[in-house]
Amino acid sequence: MKKGRKITIYIFIIMSLGIALGIIVGNLKKGPEPEHIFLYAENQSETYPTSMGAFYFADLVEEKTEGRIKIMVYPDAELGREADVITQLQYGGIDFARISLSQLAEVDSRLNVLQMPYLYDDANHMWKVLDGEIGEKFLNEISDYDMVGLSWYDAGARSFYTSTPIKELSDFNGLSIRVQQSELMVDMVNALGATAVPLSYEEVYSALELKTIDGAENNWPSYEDTGHYRVAEYFYEDEHTRIPEMQLCSSHTWNLLSDEDKEIISECARLSAEYERTLWSERENSSKMEAVENGVKVTYCSASEKEKTRELMSPVYEKYCSNYMEVLNSIINEK
Repeated sequence: MKKGRKITIYIFIIMSLGIALGIIVGNLKKGPEPEHIFLYAENQSETYPTSMGAFYFADLVEEKTEGRIKIMVYPDAELGREADVITQLQYGGIDFARISLSQLAEVDSRLNVLQMPYLYDDANHMWKVLDGEIGEKFLNEISDYDMVGLSWYDAGARSFYTSTPIKELSDFNGLSIRVQQSELMVDMVNALGATAVPLSYEEVYSALELKTIDGAENNWPSYEDTGHYRVAEYFYEDEHTRIPEMQLCSSHTWNLLSDEDKEIISECARLSAEYERTLWSERENSSKMEAVENGVKVTYCSASEKEKTRELMSPVYEKYCSNYMEVLNSIINEK
């Protein structure tokens, strides 16, 4: 046998052994095949705090079940809009999701009480409510709609930003303020003395630039990320709404699990919520800093002004929460 051919054969044998060894090592790393592979729907980008919370949740579950349960997270609304995801959760087509309370309230009107304007004094007030008996009660009650409430995620607070400064309630008079296409938001802005203008999110920048509206409302990350601060440089931080989000499991999926795995998933959901809240706080602070560095002028709503605003909201509370006024008052008084 020629020397060159021998070398070629040796090289082939070594390469084959290397490939075989790689396959063996790869299989060892993979571990056992999972007993369950579940789908998780998320409508934000993969670097958004809620998405990062979902990935963290999935990693924790896989680790704590030693690979028996694998959760595949699909961000960017790959599995559909939130309204469609809710339907899929109810029928078992999707296993897990993070859904805004505003969407869930369309299914369970009882949840409206948690998103009323000027309900919470601050973030600590809201988390005291949601991490307590009231929050637990609402997590449990969503089971009436074939979903299991696992934990609460943060979505920040919404405030107003305008092309002219707002320093007190009377400054709202005569202003036109963009709102989401939501009857509740329209009623809130009108109650403040301004005129609510429902517009799609994509139209807001140009409407502010052309001055067909005087302002809009949103959280700090959205305000900064969209560049709205360039065309509405006055930010009135009244934190009028805090709309939390719920991490959910389909009841169909939940019923497949052992009691042990239910406990693991519940614990991982709680840990992922703590992680997401930290990420949200960091994102909120960095966005605010970026906006201020670019010339945004911030005015803060005082406690006395917020109390006056709550009085203006009385008709709104009655309209949307007439059957839950006792709960609403409990939330307001939960200090």
